[in-house]
Amino acid sequence: MSKERTSHRRSDTRSDSGPAGRSRLLPVAATVGCAALALVALPPHASAEEASFDELTSDAASTASFGSWPGSGHRLEQGVLPARDGWGSAEGGVTGGSGAPRERVFTVTDRGELADALAAPGDGPRIIRVQGAIDANTDADGNALSCEDYATDGYSLDAYLDAYDPDTWGRDEEPSGPQEDARLASAAVQKEQVVLSVPSHTTIVGAGSDARLLGATLDIRGVENVIVRNLTFEDTFDCFPQWDPTDGEFGEWNSEYDSAVVYGSRHVWVDHNTFTDGRRPDADQPRYFGRLFQQHDGQLDIVRGADLVTVSWNVFTDHDKTILLGNSDGAAADDRGKLRTTFHHNLFHNVNERAPRVRYGQVDVYNNHYRQDAGVPYGYSWGIGIESALVAEYNAFTLPAEITPDRAIYQWTANTGMTEHGNRVNGRSVDLLGAFQAANPEHTLGDDAGWRPELRRVVHHPLLLPLLLDIHAGAGRL
Repeated sequence: MSKERTSHRRSDTRSDSGPAGRSRLLPVAATVGCAALALVALPPHASAEEASFDELTSDAASTASFGSWPGSGHRLEQGVLPARDGWGSAEGGVTGGSGAPRERVFTVTDRGELADALAAPGDGPRIIRVQGAIDANTDADGNALSCEDYATDGYSLDAYLDAYDPDTWGRDEEPSGPQEDARLASAAVQKEQVVLSVPSHTTIVGAGSDARLLGATLDIRGVENVIVRNLTFEDTFDCFPQWDPTDGEFGEWNSEYDSAVVYGSRHVWVDHNTFTDGRRPDADQPRYFGRLFQQHDGQLDIVRGADLVTVSWNVFTDHDKTILLGNSDGAAADDRGKLRTTFHHNLFHNVNERAPRVRYGQVDVYNNHYRQDAGVPYGYSWGIGIESALVAEYNAFTLPAEITPDRAIYQWTANTGMTEHGNRVNGRSVDLLGAFQAANPEHTLGDDAGWRPELRRVVHHPLLLPLLLDIHAGAGRL
């Protein structure tokens, strides 16, 4: 549960991508207008600005590899994270359930089968193939469970609203008493149903293009070597948000449950998934006490000593608080020196904030596309928190006129720095850090994250990213 909100601002290349330093070319070509545009990687050690138009439109067929996508293997479920593909590939890499014997390959079609496959005894590799749509909010007979089915100890939303109306409860302390106790008890019942624990040496993969987890949380907690691929995560929602009148100037509703959470785990690869609020968009939710009744928390959180994670080729869309690395300024004992994560070739479409928001970790953010439609709420993309070390290079932003480039960054904690280079806004090269510094002269955000990424297989020119990711990012695109 997080109290950070954009509106109140509460705190809570080196490009080396293959043998002999040669950048690999991604095996895809696309047509733009009347001309075929080959998708050419930047050469090692070259900035995006140094690549000429002729280089970008040259015929790369003689050197491109037109085989399977990196890590796909002969069968999708046997794929492993390629060498030098982000922080996840360091110190041993990510193999997940690759090599699992036949008896440890499970095809699941409902919540019960998924829970059983995750809980199957044994520490060896396992592969779980998700087929079709699985709704976590269903009972053993496949009947849908509503929020009323989880409510216990006399909880009701109407009673909760009556008990903690700011006009009578006030705004100086969080709720306590019978209805808050009943809310907590009801939340525990829902948690038992929707939070699914993932063991070590596991691959969870969508079988086909329509694999979908509805209302579920994959809890990757205290384990090692996990792969999650080719799934759509939709509408991970909390039936029992807490009202906190002390959160910001006006109070906020805060919820639990992320679509996926990496908590104290190492060597995790999250690839070619789609994360969306889908059937329950925030815009359709009511407002109580003048604030949105927020039933969604994060889409992917990486916290409490998690380390060595690669997040690639995903779509994050239609969401508020998207990705959090480090969930407390006071978590230094767990997080300092960890939370090393790479984000590359992800599409962030109509997300309000945290793409990502970083504390402590060395985080590499390159070759992502940030696309925001006119009129959709937008707070920031890159949040710089305590002891964060964010490197953001060669990303593309597609923004409407009302969103100025300085808003891409927000600094939560003083005396921090980031490396920002080679990014483009609406096709033009823009110094995003300089724009932030000019618009926020009271902030002290430095221009050096203090480290240089080395684990990058391929770096594309940011001009290519909007088309490239529209075609290849997200579930069903492998």
